[in-house]
Amino acid sequence: MAHPKRKISKTRRDKRRTHYKASEQTIKVCKETGESHLYHRAYESEGKIYYKGKLFSDS
Repeated sequence: MAHPKRKISKTRRDKRRTHYKASEQTIKVCKETGESHLYHRAYESEGKIYYKGKLFSDS
């Protein structure tokens, strides 16, 4: 297995990692209920839980 010849400094390592940032979360508006919610997440509207625009559960 390959090994580095020298230790990479924290500064050099962190400079490389500055580009790895979390992007803003995408928000979608449901066609059925008109509620805005995060993609790929269940959401509640009027006491009912919806997922992908369909009624998921009565709670």
